[in-house]
Amino acid sequence: MILGKVIGNVVSTIKAKGYESKKILIIQPIDPVGNPKGKSFLAVDAVQAGVGDTVIIIEEGNSARSVIKEPESFTIKTVVAGIVDEVNLQG
Repeated sequence: MILGKVIGNVVSTIKAKGYESKKILIIQPIDPVGNPKGKSFLAVDAVQAGVGDTVIIIEEGNSARSVIKEPESFTIKTVVAGIVDEVNLQG
């Protein structure tokens, strides 16, 4: 799983099969403190996240498809699975 921040939405009039009627978000990976970490990427939204939200991303095909309840949609690999309320660091 990846911790990230939603930094934008993708608008597309034509989408590949399996992506029709799905909201696609731009995600910036972050460390637990909230600092950017790595390159941004796209993910299908399964939890109604919005710009500025801290989210948990699943980047594994079978698990991602389970979250969106479409096990036969082999084109989807990366999904926003949850909105993070708080991150607590021990020590």
